[in-house]
Amino acid sequence: MYYRFGKAFYFLTVLLFIMFLLYFYSAMPDSLSYSFDDTGGAIDQISRNSFFYTMIGVFVICNFLVLVPPKLLETKTHQGLNKIFPVGDDYRDYFLGWFYSFGGFLNLSLLIMVFFTHATNGQDVIEASDFNFFYYLIPILSLIWVFGLFIILFQKFKQLRVRS
Repeated sequence: MYYRFGKAFYFLTVLLFIMFLLYFYSAMPDSLSYSFDDTGGAIDQISRNSFFYTMIGVFVICNFLVLVPPKLLETKTHQGLNKIFPVGDDYRDYFLGWFYSFGGFLNLSLLIMVFFTHATNGQDVIEASDFNFFYYLIPILSLIWVFGLFIILFQKFKQLRVRS
């Protein structure tokens, strides 16, 4: 049941990322600055097309890497994962839910990166400092999510040790 919520969250973040990336791509100037000097002048720039295709590439690679383990488990392709997490096991649901929710979290992180790039490149409406809370929240949530995976695996291996 948990993995269904994770899957819904994941697919919602995929749609949000694509929608906002396309929207901000259309609103960005032709060249984007990613390095600034002390006075706020642009030092290094990249074209908006390069930024767009780089973000699409990072998005595809991250989502591919995060979705391989749960898809191997769901399709029963990987025998080792199916032995550890058999159908009907509670930890299978937790494991699948963790991967889908982590994929959604990565998509939200990429979305915040797009917001930041949009905010730092000539937008008077959105200030980059408006996102300071998220810059600290992303690493903290990343650590919590990874710690959660270790808790799930530790509990599962503890269960396997007790059974054998």
